Amino acid sequence: MRAVESVASFFDRDSHVTLFHVGQDSSALCRMNSPELTPLFKHEQSEFCTLEDKKRELVEIALQNARQVLVDSGFDENNITIRHEKAKHSVARDIINEATSNYDVLVLGKRGISGIKDFLFGGTTQKVINHVDNVSVFIVN
Repeated sequence: MRAVESVASFFDRDSHVTLFHVGQDSSALCRMNSPELTPLFKHEQSEFCTLEDKKRELVEIALQNARQVLVDSGFDENNITIRHEKAKHSVARDIINEATSNYDVLVLGKRGISGIKDFLFGGTTQKVINHVDNVSVFIVN
């Protein structure tokens, strides 16, 4: 939420803002159904899909809360767009593709939730910074 608060603090209230979230597409795993699947797998699959549904709900709530932060800061709600996409390639690649489509500034958090994963494999923010062209990037700690 710090990235949104930074937008609210630093950017002009007449700006158009897109709150963009890319999530992994797990729908194929949730639709998987075969007589060969063990009862244990089916149970784990059900638990996983329930968690994925809950995660989607929480992301939607977070995006709506982010919208409200901007509106409360004086942004016109008609200038705020919320987009929640399933990853087509990778999260970083999809953000880069979106950012280069017609944005002036890309605002990202410095790191995601998993510090260990980011350290070992390079976080989404790092990948975006290294590969995005022709778009200014604003990093929030």
